[in-house]
Amino acid sequence: MKAIVCRTYRPPQLLELDDVEKPAPADDEVLIRVHAASVNPLDRVTRGRPYIIRLMTGLAKPKDVRVGRDVAGTVEAVGRNVKRFRPGDDVFGVCRGAFAEYACGREDKLALKPANVTFDQAAAVPIAAITALQALRDKARLEPGSEILINGAAGGVGTFAVQIAKSLGARVTGVCSSKNAGRVLSIGADEVVDYSKDDFTRSAKRYDVVLDCVGNRSLRACCRVLKRKGIYLLVGATTLRHLLYVLLSSPSVSQKVVVVMASLRGNDLTVLAEMLEARTIVPVIDRRFSLPDAGFALQYLETKHARGKVVVTIDD
Repeated sequence: MKAIVCRTYRPPQLLELDDVEKPAPADDEVLIRVHAASVNPLDRVTRGRPYIIRLMTGLAKPKDVRVGRDVAGTVEAVGRNVKRFRPGDDVFGVCRGAFAEYACGREDKLALKPANVTFDQAAAVPIAAITALQALRDKARLEPGSEILINGAAGGVGTFAVQIAKSLGARVTGVCSSKNAGRVLSIGADEVVDYSKDDFTRSAKRYDVVLDCVGNRSLRACCRVLKRKGIYLLVGATTLRHLLYVLLSSPSVSQKVVVVMASLRGNDLTVLAEMLEARTIVPVIDRRFSLPDAGFALQYLETKHARGKVVVTIDD
C-alpha cells in the first residue's frame, strides 16, 4: 500500500510517499481503509525539533516512521477483542499513520461517523475538536452567560472552540484577521477583534475565560483582560517562557493559568459525533491536499495562516 513515511528527521515537504506493508490490527484495534486525514501541529515532529521531543520520538531518527493521526474511513477488519465496530462501518478518530491507504486505530479512540458528515469533515474533527471541548467544558467549566475571548478563532482549534462555546451558552469574542472576520462571525462569534488593528490585551473589557490558541502575547498581558477569578487556557506550551510561567504560577493567585493538552478519549469522540450530526459544530476546511502532497499540507500548516483545518484526501 502507499503511505507517507518519515525515516529521517526532515522538513515536511521532503516527506516520502512509499510502498509499505499493509498493517494488521492488534486484538484491540481495527484496520481502517482511509478516505481522509487531517494535519495537526502534533504531526510536525517530522522535523525533530525542538530537540527535546527526540527523547520520545527517537534520538537519531524517528522510531515510528508513520505520519498522521486524525483519520476518517471504513473499517476493513477488526481485532478479536473489538466489540463496537464491524467491517463496513464508517468511523473517525485517531490512529497511527493516517497519511496512508490503510491504518490501524484502537477501538477506544474511534467513533462511528454520522451519515450526514463527509469523510473530509469527519477527519477534520478529532484532535482539534477534542482539544476545544475539553478546554471549555472540563477546564473552564463554561456556563451560559460566560464571556470568553478566543485568540486564534479562525484556526483549527479556534473554529471548533467558537462553536462549542456558543453551544454552552457563552458570549464569544474571536481574535482573527480582518479577512477571517466574516467566517468567524458566521460560525457563531458575537464579535471579533482584528489583531492587525487592535491589541485585545489592551481592551477595557474583561472576560471569564481567555482561550489562547496562538501564544503570541505575553501571559501577563493576556491575564490583564481576565476578570479577578478568570481562567487563562493555553493550547499547548508554545514557548519555554509560557511553560515556566505556568509552572511557577502561585496557586494563591485568584486567576488560573492552565495548559491544555488533549486527552484522546473515545467517549468524547462520541459526544462530538452527536454534535456533528445535530450540526452544532460544522468543520471549517481551508484546503485539501492529495496523499502524495501530505508533506506540503504540513508545510502549509506551519505558515500559521490556515483558516480552519487542512485535510489530506486519499483516493479510493
